[in-house]
Amino acid sequence: MRLLVTTPTTVIMDADDIVHVRAEDETGAFGILGGHADFVTVLTASVLSWRDASGTEGHVALRGGVLTVLDGQLVQVASRDAVLGDDLEALERNVVAAYREQEDKERQARLAETRLQMAAIHRVRQYLQPGSTRPASVGRGPTSNGSP
Repeated sequence: MRLLVTTPTTVIMDADDIVHVRAEDETGAFGILGGHADFVTVLTASVLSWRDASGTEGHVALRGGVLTVLDGQLVQVASRDAVLGDDLEALERNVVAAYREQEDKERQARLAETRLQMAAIHRVRQYLQPGSTRPASVGRGPTSNGSP
C-alpha cells in the first residue's frame, strides 16, 4: 500500500511499501491492511503508526485529520499539523498531549463565543419586545441643534 500524510503546507511522508496502518478516530483504534474497502473517517488527535514490508515501524503524531482509503492500496491522511517521530512513547507523551490540550482550548473558546452570541441575541430580543424601555444611549437621534 501507499501511505501519504500531508499538512496544508507540506508532505510529511509518502511511502509505497506499507503493509499495515493503525489510526484512531472517535470510535477508537483501527487497522488497515492492503485490499481494505474504500473508507473515510475523521481522525482524533492521536498517533498514526505503520509497518513497511521490511518490518520497520514508523509513527506520526496528528492534530486530527481526515483519513481515506482508496482502492485498497492508497491511504491518505490530511491533517492540520503532523510530526514524524521515531520514539512512539515520546510522541504520545509530548506531542499528542499538546495537541489535545490545544483542541480543548479551541473548544472552550468556541463555547465562550457561542455564549456571547446567545447573550447578545437575548438582549436584542428583550429590546425588541413591545413595552421594553430603551437604554438612554441607544436609539437617540440627532438633537434639535443637529449634533448627535
